[in-house]
Amino acid sequence: MITLDDIEDMTCLTREEIAAVAEHELLPALNASALAERMMHLHHGPQRVQEMICDDIRAALHRDDLDHARELFVVLNHFIEAHPEAARGVS
Repeated sequence: MITLDDIEDMTCLTREEIAAVAEHELLPALNASALAERMMHLHHGPQRVQEMICDDIRAALHRDDLDHARELFVVLNHFIEAHPEAARGVS
């Protein structure tokens, strides 16, 4: 039987990045894994994932959840490092 861990391991994203997409889209981790993996292979998809993480950071800041905003900032930095094509201004 395939587990959620197996599915997350088949994506090009970390569990934290998948969790950020799940948070943004209000999806379970399984659905977020599939969505995020698909987006990473679309034109401007990595930029959209980056925008989702930034939206999550803004939402955390608006509700004064600084700890979560910091966690997401670490996720964002790792995402940009691992996927430089997601940086703004990259075609």
